[in-house]
Amino acid sequence: MSDCEDIILVAGAGGFIGGHLVNRLLERGHKVRAVDIKPVAEWYQLFPAAENHVLDLKSLANCRTAVAGAARVYNLAADMGGMGFIETHKAECMLSVLINTHLLMAAREAGVDRFFYASSACVYAADKQTNADVTALKEEDAYPAMAEDGYGWEKLFSERMCRHFREDYGVTTRVARYHNVYGPNGTYDGGREKAPAAMCRKVIEAKLSGRHAIEIWGDGEQTRSFMYIDDCLTGTMAIMASGIVDPINLGSAQLVSINQLVDIVENIAGIKLKRSYNLGAPKGVRGRNSDNTLIQKKLGWEPSIRLEDGMEQTYRWIWDQIAAGKAERKLAS
Repeated sequence: MSDCEDIILVAGAGGFIGGHLVNRLLERGHKVRAVDIKPVAEWYQLFPAAENHVLDLKSLANCRTAVAGAARVYNLAADMGGMGFIETHKAECMLSVLINTHLLMAAREAGVDRFFYASSACVYAADKQTNADVTALKEEDAYPAMAEDGYGWEKLFSERMCRHFREDYGVTTRVARYHNVYGPNGTYDGGREKAPAAMCRKVIEAKLSGRHAIEIWGDGEQTRSFMYIDDCLTGTMAIMASGIVDPINLGSAQLVSINQLVDIVENIAGIKLKRSYNLGAPKGVRGRNSDNTLIQKKLGWEPSIRLEDGMEQTYRWIWDQIAAGKAERKLAS
């Protein structure tokens, strides 16, 4: 049986990255089983060509149903969002350990060929992220462990589960540590959005309203790297197919401050805004960047899409969504 005839399970398919991954796999001729806890009407992208299921994967029974007959599993399922969400929903984030644990158990029972787990840069030790001029984080910097409280600890624990299911039970596991993935067809409002989408929304709202002002969480000097969705998909599939057994960074090495991120969006929008700073808002670590030495060595590749280019695509998509929503409200009034 060829790879394209095997069923590939995408857990968390109703989410941002999961929806894009389903699309990429379908484009390459794969049979895809797409699973998410949300009603399909709430999925960011829905593809009739996939086998779509609504299942709560915190349940072992549901994981067995989802995995049945699948040759490979991509686990992107988690209760998560941007810093405004994960700092205030730590217990909910921690409960995602049930998803990965039960999916691993089901995958072992079903004899799944390969299992991919989407981890996060939030696993990295907080004491290595205290300066805006941060030294890029290498994979070994996750230990001694001091992960982001709640969400980061869940990711680090689940990485260990993948390791031990590989070592003890022979399940072929692959783990990527995502660094701030962004792009079209994602969350841009409601509290779960991440910084790139939030900045696009805020700039668009300021432009449409005529109130040329923007609130920035923190002092704007905190730094991050942001990876465009196309690079994320390319890296994810390459890591899944590789012989890389230990967790590996998957992120852009282009470091920017939040103020510089706002500059980029303002340039795209052709507008300058008055900035105010909410120093009491959730802001996460002071600085975080991806050291890509290992992925360059192992794959001869690293994420390379410029933030300026990816943000333009993201801004245009969010603009269309907001404009369409305003048009719908106007027609309904």
